[in-house]
Amino acid sequence: MKLKLRIWRQAGPNATGQMVDYHLDGVSEDMSFLEMLDMLNEQLTAENKEPVAFDHDCREGICGMCGVVINGVAHGGSATTTCQLHMRSFADNATIEIEPWRAGAFPVIKDLAVDRTALDRIIASGGYISSNTGAAPDAHATPAPKREADRAFDNATCIGCGACVAACPNSSGMLFTSAKITHLAMLPQGQPERYRRVKAMVAQHDAEGFGNCTNIGECSQVCPKGIPLESISQLNRDLVKSLFKGDGK
Repeated sequence: MKLKLRIWRQAGPNATGQMVDYHLDGVSEDMSFLEMLDMLNEQLTAENKEPVAFDHDCREGICGMCGVVINGVAHGGSATTTCQLHMRSFADNATIEIEPWRAGAFPVIKDLAVDRTALDRIIASGGYISSNTGAAPDAHATPAPKREADRAFDNATCIGCGACVAACPNSSGMLFTSAKITHLAMLPQGQPERYRRVKAMVAQHDAEGFGNCTNIGECSQVCPKGIPLESISQLNRDLVKSLFKGDGK
C-alpha cells in the first residue's frame, strides 16, 4: 500500500503546530495503525528527520494510551483502540489525517502526544473506596444483584483513553467520569461514599476545564469499550440525590 499521511507536528506545548505531509510506500494491510507509524518513524530516522511522537504502551487494546484522531474521528471510528485498528481498513493511495486529542483539558506535549493527567485527577478526587471492605474472600461473599453487578462490570471496562473527550464537540469528560462513578455506585462496597464521591468527581471534572454534556452521543459511539450513555444518566441521578442525602448513602 502507498499512503499520504497528513500529521500534526508540534515541537512542544508552547510551540505553533501545523499539519505536515508524508508519503509512505510498502505498508502491509496486516500492519496495525501504530506499526504503520513505526514504519514512518524508521523512514524519518533514516532521513535524519525528527520522528513523530505518539503515545502507546501495551498495544493490546487494554491501556488506553494510543488514542489519536484519524480522519476527524477518535480512534478512526473503529469502535476499538488505535493500536487495534489495522491498515486493511484503508484503501491504497489513501490520504490519512492524524491529529492529537483536541481538548483544552488535554494540552499537547509534542506532536500526537497529549497530557491526559486530568483524568487521573478526577479519579483521585473520589474514584475509589476508602472504607474497610475486608480481604478478597469477604468481598466475594458480599451479595450483589446481577443487574447491578453486570452494570458495575460494564463500566469498569473503561480504560480512560479519552476518546469520549476528543469526540465530544464540548470536550466533555462526562462519559469517563460517569463510568468511574457508576462502577462503584452499583456495588455494595461503594455505598458509604456514594454521594460524596459523585459531588467530588463532578467538581474536579469541571475544575479541569472539561465542557458540559449536551447528550449528543458521539462519546459512546467512539468508546472502544462501549460505555453507554445510560452511565451519564446514572451520574446525573446520583448528583441530584447527593444534594438531599449528604455525603453518605
